[in-house]
Amino acid sequence: MAKRRANKSRPIQHSTRSGSRFSPAAIRNLLLSSLPLEEQERILTLLEVTPLNVKELLHKPGELIEHVYFPGGGFCSIVTVLEDGEMVEVAAVGREGMVGVTAEAGWLPLSSAAMVQASTDVCYRMTSAVFRREMERRGAFHDVVTRYTQALMGVIMQATACNAAHSVEQRLARWLLLARDRVGVDEFPLTQEFVAMMLGASRSTVTVVAGMLQKAGLITYRRGQLAIVDGSGLESTSCECYRISTNLLRSVTPETERLRA
Repeated sequence: MAKRRANKSRPIQHSTRSGSRFSPAAIRNLLLSSLPLEEQERILTLLEVTPLNVKELLHKPGELIEHVYFPGGGFCSIVTVLEDGEMVEVAAVGREGMVGVTAEAGWLPLSSAAMVQASTDVCYRMTSAVFRREMERRGAFHDVVTRYTQALMGVIMQATACNAAHSVEQRLARWLLLARDRVGVDEFPLTQEFVAMMLGASRSTVTVVAGMLQKAGLITYRRGQLAIVDGSGLESTSCECYRISTNLLRSVTPETERLRA
C-alpha cells in the first residue's frame, strides 16, 4: 500500500547572491527557476521545502487538493485508479513541472491519484488556497503554470493514444526514457511489478519485453536495479510519443536547459 505523507516540511532558507536577489541555479524546479527574479523572491516566501519518499501518496481520488508540489528532483506519477484498485499512469511529473494543477478549481474533487515514484530531498510545497490566490493575480506565476497545464494536457492526450496504439515494447522504452530524464541518471531502482502497473500490462508481458530490450543491449536489469546502456537505441525503439511529450514540456520553459541537465 502507498504511504500517507508525514508532515516533515520546513520553511525555505533563502540563500541569496548579489544582495537580496535569488540565483536561478539555487532553485531546483524548472517552473520556479524560470520566473523573473523579483517574482521568484516573492513566490519563495510562500513555499515550504519537503522531502518526497517513494510510494508516498500526495493526492488521493475523491479528495480535495490541500497542497500543490513543485519537485526539485525525483518524479511522481499521476495515475488513474480503477474500481478494482489497479492503477495506470497517465503522466510523470519531475522537476520540469508541478503536481496539483487542478487545485485552481478548488471545489473539484480529484479523479486521479499522485504517487511518488523516485524520491527527492527537495520539493517545494504550496497550500492550494495560496496557489489559487497566486493564479488570480494573473502575473508571471500564473502564466508559467498555465503554459505547463496546457503542455501537461497534451502529454496526457499523447499517453492515451500511446496506450491504445503502440506496442508494450515501445511504451516500455518511452517510460524508461521519461523516468531517466527525471531522475537525471541512467541507473535507478525499478521493479517489473511496478512497471506493469504503470503501463497497464501483465507482469509476464513486461518480463518478456524487458528481456528483449536487455538482449538487444539497450538496458540491463538485475535485482530490482535497471540501467540504460544505450539511450539512443532506446529512443529508436520507443514510439514518437517520447519525443512529442518531451518537446511539449521543454516548450514551457524554453530558456532552461535540457531536462536531464
